[in-house]
Amino acid sequence: MNKTITKSICAVMIFITFLTGCAARPASNTASTTQQEAEAQLEKELGAFEITAHQRELAADNEAGYRVLDAGRGNPNWINTQSRYAFTRFMEFALGESERVMKDESMAGHAVKDGIGHRFDEAMNPAQSADSFLIKAVDYCVSNMGINKDDLIKEMVDGIIGDYYPSPSRCLRNTEKILNAYLESTLYHGENLAGSTTVFPTEGGTASMVYIFDALSHNRLLNPGDKIAIATPIFTPYLQIPSVKDYGMVSVDVTSSAENNWDISDDELKKLEDKSVKAFFLVNPSNPASHALSANTISKLKTVIEKNPDLIILTDDVYGTFVDDFQTVYSAIPHNTILVYSFSKLYGVTGWRLGLIAMNKDNVMDDLLKKQPEDVKNYLRGEYSIVTDDPDNMPFAERVVADSRSIGLYHTSGLSTPSQIYMDLLALTHLVYENDDPYIKLANNLVSERYKALMETLGLPEDDNDANAKYYTVVNIRSLCEKHYGKDFADWLYKNVTEIDFLNALAQKKGVVLMYGPGFNAPDGTVRISLANLNKEDYIELAKRMFELLDEYYNEFGGKGISSPAA
Repeated sequence: MNKTITKSICAVMIFITFLTGCAARPASNTASTTQQEAEAQLEKELGAFEITAHQRELAADNEAGYRVLDAGRGNPNWINTQSRYAFTRFMEFALGESERVMKDESMAGHAVKDGIGHRFDEAMNPAQSADSFLIKAVDYCVSNMGINKDDLIKEMVDGIIGDYYPSPSRCLRNTEKILNAYLESTLYHGENLAGSTTVFPTEGGTASMVYIFDALSHNRLLNPGDKIAIATPIFTPYLQIPSVKDYGMVSVDVTSSAENNWDISDDELKKLEDKSVKAFFLVNPSNPASHALSANTISKLKTVIEKNPDLIILTDDVYGTFVDDFQTVYSAIPHNTILVYSFSKLYGVTGWRLGLIAMNKDNVMDDLLKKQPEDVKNYLRGEYSIVTDDPDNMPFAERVVADSRSIGLYHTSGLSTPSQIYMDLLALTHLVYENDDPYIKLANNLVSERYKALMETLGLPEDDNDANAKYYTVVNIRSLCEKHYGKDFADWLYKNVTEIDFLNALAQKKGVVLMYGPGFNAPDGTVRISLANLNKEDYIELAKRMFELLDEYYNEFGGKGISSPAA
């Protein structure tokens, strides 16, 4: 039979299997190979998150009647309370300032700046925990950052009330200083970049990525057919962005592996020296491998830039605080790097949608804009002249802001001011402790305990490398089978049960949801397990249920199950 037709038929068969949750197992080695090829194509079309969504449906009514254990989500199951109490308390103060000006039933006025710092001091009670933190936060901004107290309090009051458009549109003035101080403390690895960094708060890290891609494309810095390199394995949607219709770019994988401790090898880095590669996108620490780039790799990236000086680097560092002594690529190569960060994972604020874009005031994007052909410059002048009288000198950072509102609505762009003030408070919960942050320690210890419990129950060695954030872990099911059941069974399982078959069965029979590793460009046979959204005891139970399912496969193979059933 024609191979293309065979693959198409198999793809349809797998799609039916996917929808019904059945585990159709091919009888022969050849059929298995064809099914796996078709499955790979199916995954590209559906996406790992769509596959996981179906498994959640299966798990909800699982055959064993177990409570669902969903380790497919990266959403943390903890929150930061200090910032939330502080936000509520400061809102109360801000409302009092508004009513001080005018109060008529449920109507109030706009706060006034004169004397507002003194009134803040009078309103705060150091014996109350939220007040005490706010006192320390304001003192930190005044003493350590040189911000005028009345200016700060007035900006925060107006911001939290939300009675003005964001001004400047990109970021409130003092908010930018506070966010820069936070980034310098947590991500810059000792480099003094706060004063030279431009910040644009956004509706989460995903909005940051959308805005950046739109602006790079609109400004003809990335064009259809351009090569962009992607550090894989990586968060699935980043694999899908280059191929979508609006961009039409060509992706080049720069791969890391478990054998290299999920770091990028010299051979892979050499791909970036090719000047036809226009941009390089990475998540650091990575998702799903959850490992930070080594200092050695970051140093070698500097050499890459010497050979490809116009390379644009985009780094998503949302998991950076889960690695001690973390270093962002931006700290080493600020001229070429756009930094994306989100507060969502560390502070449990995914619903708030709090992210940011940071880039150096001296950056390669502005350099490239000056080198554009005259026809492109003329086109861009026409685009941005509606919001500036000097479009040629409009920085790329401001173009990102303008493009986020289709340029014409530039004057109403920017993240909501209450959200910006909450970002201030989140940042200050760290800054007031001056690098001895008890909350970050709690978060890191929490995921480490869960990781340890999971690996112990699976009987796998722990990776205690300093680069391991432990927010996620990648488990190779074939290696797990070989360790506990022997190579013959591992080979049999690989030939007869595809990854999606296994994950569907795990959800349908045992109520466990994991993510499909190859959907992140992780190796075949791997799954991603999030350590963020279940409790320690749940990871022990999860591992036991995995063995329950493997025992069933082992009995089918002709062996005898070796593990204890889940409780």
